[in-house]
Amino acid sequence: MLQSLITSKTRIKLLLKFFLNKDTRSYLRNLESEFGESSNAIRLELNRLESAGLLNTELAGNKKYFKANTSHPFYADIHNILKKNIGIDHIINKIINCIGDLNEAYLVGDLAVGKDSELIDLLLVGDHINRTCVSQLIENVEQDIERKIRYLVLSKEESASYLQSNGSLLIWRAE
Repeated sequence: MLQSLITSKTRIKLLLKFFLNKDTRSYLRNLESEFGESSNAIRLELNRLESAGLLNTELAGNKKYFKANTSHPFYADIHNILKKNIGIDHIINKIINCIGDLNEAYLVGDLAVGKDSELIDLLLVGDHINRTCVSQLIENVEQDIERKIRYLVLSKEESASYLQSNGSLLIWRAE
C-alpha cells in the first residue's frame, strides 16, 4: 500500500528505519550495508528528508548520524501510517479483546529496529493469556495484513530479562 504512495523504495526503507522506532539512529555507510543499495541513492533521500526537517543529524567523530525529528509536526502522522502499513494496529485491536490479562505488547526483531520484514515478531506480556485465542487471531490477522506473525508469551518477570537482551518497541500497554 505504501509503495503506491511513495515510489522510492529507498525512501520507504528510510522512513521505516527512522519513524517506526523513534530511538533508531544510523549513519550512511551502515544504511548502505543494511539496505544493500548504493550510498549515493541513500544520500539523496537522506538529504531530502533532512532538508524537509524530518530528520535531525549529529556528528560523532567522522560520522553523521541521522535520527527522526520527533518534534516535526508530521512525525506522529508518519509513525501512525507506518504502523498501519505494517498492520500493527490491526494486530493489537484484534488481540486485545479476547486474550486475557495482557499487560504489554512489544514489537521485537527486525521491525523493532526499523528493518522492513515480512515477519512480525511480537512479545505479549501478561498472566493467564489465552494462547488458543491468540493463535486463532494471529491466523486471521495474517490473512488480513499479508504478513507472517511469530509471537512469544511471557510473564512480567520473564519479559524483563528478555527485553534487556533484545531490541524492542513498546506498541501497547494496559492503562
